[in-house]
Amino acid sequence: MSAWLDGLDGRGVHIVFEATGRYDRQLGIALETRELPYSRVNPARARDFAKAIGLLAKTDAIDARLLARMGQSLPLSTQADDPARHVLARLHTRRDQLVAMRQQERTRLHETEGIERDSAESHMAWLDAEVARIEMACRDVLKAEKTLQEQEARLRSIPGIGPVAALTLIAHMPELGNRSAKAIAALAGLAPFNVDSGTSRGKRHIRGGRKRIRDALYMAALTASRMPRAFKSHADQMKEAGKPFKVVIIALARKLLAIANAIIRDKTTFRRTT
Repeated sequence: MSAWLDGLDGRGVHIVFEATGRYDRQLGIALETRELPYSRVNPARARDFAKAIGLLAKTDAIDARLLARMGQSLPLSTQADDPARHVLARLHTRRDQLVAMRQQERTRLHETEGIERDSAESHMAWLDAEVARIEMACRDVLKAEKTLQEQEARLRSIPGIGPVAALTLIAHMPELGNRSAKAIAALAGLAPFNVDSGTSRGKRHIRGGRKRIRDALYMAALTASRMPRAFKSHADQMKEAGKPFKVVIIALARKLLAIANAIIRDKTTFRRTT
């Protein structure tokens, strides 16, 4: 790979490749080292593009030509790798895995007894310690990066945004502060999409986006909806207008994300007039 990349230096290329989790990390680092611009695209979006141009076959050679054509036809965003944020994202994902395992063991406690219960409780204690260790490692990453530390402080100033939600936004929403409110909402899967045709007007629904961000903001919105000096009055007005509970919480989650985007962009903190 190094020899191939060396041959691209100075040729004004833009590299397009599919997101493949940890497997594309080495390529991203190599491109950053050589200061070569690149776009990391969602594989589902690449397949949708293939279908749109009538390309149904799938081989490595076809995929390569497809991605090249996609880069020429669509305004793909250029990405810059952020090593600290990448480490934070990996740690955060590991924390989620451990928390999920702990919840599974907690559920099993209702069905176990004797040595099985002792085993589950012992495993839960180990998981508690591991979660705490990973959270400490996340704190260390934030402390070592002034920009990320400042972003966390700004996000924590928003009512409802706690340490976990702030960490989630920093780790998995690097675009925060660099996109419009509508674009950020779409990335998180919190933007309502029209379902209209002719004179028919369908219900607006959210879909797609980054589920982990959406989950974190949903929980933050639940908390914010109960805070009298923050968003409770806004939530109460929507309920009085007949909006279903879930619609109210999703609307608050979208509002929280818009505020987070604005304060990161403006490098400020939350005020009730934000």
